[in-house]
Amino acid sequence: MNVRIEESWKQQLAAEFGKDYFLRLTEFVRGEYARGAVYPPGRLIFNAFDLCPFNQVKVVIIGQDPYHGPGQAHGLCFSVNDGVAFPPSLVNIFKEIESDLGVPVPSTGNLTRWAEQGVLLLNATLTVRAHQAGSHQRQGWEEFTDAAIRALATRRDNLVFILWGAYAQKKGAFIDRTRHLVLSSAHPSPLSAWHGFFGNKHFSRTNEYLLAHGLEPIAW
Repeated sequence: MNVRIEESWKQQLAAEFGKDYFLRLTEFVRGEYARGAVYPPGRLIFNAFDLCPFNQVKVVIIGQDPYHGPGQAHGLCFSVNDGVAFPPSLVNIFKEIESDLGVPVPSTGNLTRWAEQGVLLLNATLTVRAHQAGSHQRQGWEEFTDAAIRALATRRDNLVFILWGAYAQKKGAFIDRTRHLVLSSAHPSPLSAWHGFFGNKHFSRTNEYLLAHGLEPIAW
């Protein structure tokens, strides 16, 4: 099956593309795009992978669903297109970066700049129906993104996995903490940010770990 995804990821995930769940998922997603508005645009479904080749990944941030409002989602978790108002979780992410590192809040919520430095911004589910949060969950995406996380956790060393909230922590539970740095805290959403997200210093801790392993830190 010919999947349009960055070449190194295509090689790493080749076994997934022929599995029954992926074939069913493909049919489901094609049907959804044919019927109505689905986000992100089809060409950006695998944007997180396309911007961050397998061997260039240094940090993995796990989200859950793409944003389901028009013009927001572009295939990177927590990120929005230029000119789009910051969603509440992203506002809190930028607040924590400012508190942790002294980096002022940027003018755009587009996190492509992180992806290009080796931050894989991976949602567990890669598509969503307009205005219907969670509408593409349990269709197969979770199995596919589990395979991507497993490939990184088992075939790479000294990565940083950032798990915000119970969902991401469950998804990353199998990662070997002796091979990688795993940072967990509450989710940055307004409902939970004051219960352990603010003050987690995940951004400085990530950079300290990268520097300790001879890698360039991320310009957050």
